[in-house]
Amino acid sequence: MLAKPLSGVGQFFAMCGLTARASLRGPIQWREFIDQSWFVVSVSLLPTLLVAMPFTVLVVFTLNLLLVEFGAADLSGAGAALGAVTQVGPLVTVLIVAGAGATAMCADLGARTIREEIDAMQVLGIDPLHRLVVPRIAALTVVAFLLNGLVILIGLVGGYMFSVYVQNVTPGAYVSGLTLVTHLPELVISCVKALSFGLIAGLVACYRGLVVSGGPKAVGNAVNETVVYAFMALFAVNVVITAVGVKATLG
Repeated sequence: MLAKPLSGVGQFFAMCGLTARASLRGPIQWREFIDQSWFVVSVSLLPTLLVAMPFTVLVVFTLNLLLVEFGAADLSGAGAALGAVTQVGPLVTVLIVAGAGATAMCADLGARTIREEIDAMQVLGIDPLHRLVVPRIAALTVVAFLLNGLVILIGLVGGYMFSVYVQNVTPGAYVSGLTLVTHLPELVISCVKALSFGLIAGLVACYRGLVVSGGPKAVGNAVNETVVYAFMALFAVNVVITAVGVKATLG
């Protein structure tokens, strides 16, 4: 009963090791990296904007209500910065990287697999991991890092607009509170999360795309499994990195 899942896990980690080794070989596939980066950006940018704004309003509105109850509305900037950097940015990155970027990448590789393009590359002596997988993982990692920064920026600007123009917080108080509890360590942890999310989502997407067998229906199933597996892995990694980061910064 457990043989097939365990075999799949073993194959996944084997692919991770081979991909790490392939990434150290030259030449670097810059063209493929740029093409895939643009591809991921094209499918992820609009969902990022549409998801980041409601998250920002929800977090800032909730924090500001709590601060008003304590008579500390001038600290709304501190709450918005802490929420955007430590939670909103990474969480939105998880959703978009796994739900848009990784699935599109899995569908692309899955289509190549069922058309036997991957087998043809191997016959010609071309390593698919070096030629296709490494640039895609690098592209998804870099784009996830950039998306995290974009979400944080949207969170801070959206928090300012909502706090100042809706909840009547003083602009100067909002800006001065941004660095009250959020410093460089929190930003570093957020960036580490984003890079980890992109790396893991890329590995999961590429693995599911390369092991597809069957017709177009199998590609659809692989895309659905990519979403589930990536969400599970990324939320688990988010918890671990958050716990380690909090322990390190407070210790």
